[in-house]
Amino acid sequence: MKTVVTPGALDTKGADYEFLVRGIRSYGVDALTVDFGVLGDPPFIPDVTNAEVARAAGVELSILRESKDKTLAMRVMAEGLSRILSRLYEEQRLDGVCGMGGTGGTTILSAGVRGLPIGIPKLLISTAASGDVSAYVGSADVTLMHSVVDVAGLNRISREIYTNAAAAIAGMVQAVRPEPAGERPLVAASMFGNTTACIDRARGSLDRAGYEVLVFHATGSGGRTMQRLAAEGLLAGLLDLTTTELADEVCGGVFSAGPERVQIGAPSAIPVVLAPGCVDMCNFGPRASVPREYNSRLLYEWNANVTLMRTNVEENRRIGGLIAETANRCTGAAVVLLPLRGVSMLDSQGGQFWDQAADAACFDAIRSQLNKGIPVIEVDSNINDPIFADRAVEVFLELIGQTGVMASRAAGSRVTS
Repeated sequence: MKTVVTPGALDTKGADYEFLVRGIRSYGVDALTVDFGVLGDPPFIPDVTNAEVARAAGVELSILRESKDKTLAMRVMAEGLSRILSRLYEEQRLDGVCGMGGTGGTTILSAGVRGLPIGIPKLLISTAASGDVSAYVGSADVTLMHSVVDVAGLNRISREIYTNAAAAIAGMVQAVRPEPAGERPLVAASMFGNTTACIDRARGSLDRAGYEVLVFHATGSGGRTMQRLAAEGLLAGLLDLTTTELADEVCGGVFSAGPERVQIGAPSAIPVVLAPGCVDMCNFGPRASVPREYNSRLLYEWNANVTLMRTNVEENRRIGGLIAETANRCTGAAVVLLPLRGVSMLDSQGGQFWDQAADAACFDAIRSQLNKGIPVIEVDSNINDPIFADRAVEVFLELIGQTGVMASRAAGSRVTS
């Protein structure tokens, strides 16, 4: 029988959890309750008590109660829950997690589940699910369900939400998993809508060469996830051809992966092929969300929720410096490819973002700031032309061959979130 772990602040949300647990068990799935409430006692005896959760983080529950320090309590219970969930997983007593709460509860829950492997169902019913959830999801495969009303007792709306949640998590844990098609070395590739043609072609070529390509959308979380997988030693190489997250870092866009994005190739001595893909654009939300200081800039409404701003010469000079810094920080071999006829679909001759001066500023900064010995390969094409993707794959295969990580060799590593 599959087991869903249901962690929560049972002192204040006990009735909600009793309803959820009954729903989960109605599908022939067991439910294991974990209490991370601090101030009060739960209305029923949980499988893992709040004292055990606090103790897992090295703190006695009585100390948290006496201190009345909410920040300390949240930090301790988040750390304790993470360790409890990891232990239950290792003991094969966890097939999925379903919890619910407001912003505080969601903070503790999300911190707890993010350390579990990718593929383990993680469903959180949250009051915060309708807003910016990046802080809760991070680089993990967390599923958020909007609670609509507060998680504060049963009513006609919450019963509907909890019923759906019970059915969803039961279905997730009982799903038939596909059989692995053989372990192949993992390669991570960065992609955006404006470099889809390039990455699709490169992915196909690497797939035929015996590598498994993980494509990450360059929306901030994509870059952070690539970096984490590299740090955990799970990747054989990086095809980082869409470095647009650096443009958002420079311009204050919504898809920045943070200043640490330049460290993407530093944690592991794997080959890295870089290109200034989509650095012609900075990303914002709907048109009305674009900062006032950018109102006079060239803007393009990609869709109702995404507005692109064409980066200028000075911004491209800074972006180019960050790309050079990224290559310089790589522990393994790095190569930079420059698409001389445009860095995106929009940045092609006649396109809305075609700006040779801005592109040249980026390219010049890369050339001038790269460490000696790091090759720069110029390709007389747009980044989405087949010749560019083929050249990138050719260079990558040369580099990865030098490391001895051949496609016939099994990766043999478990992917974690």
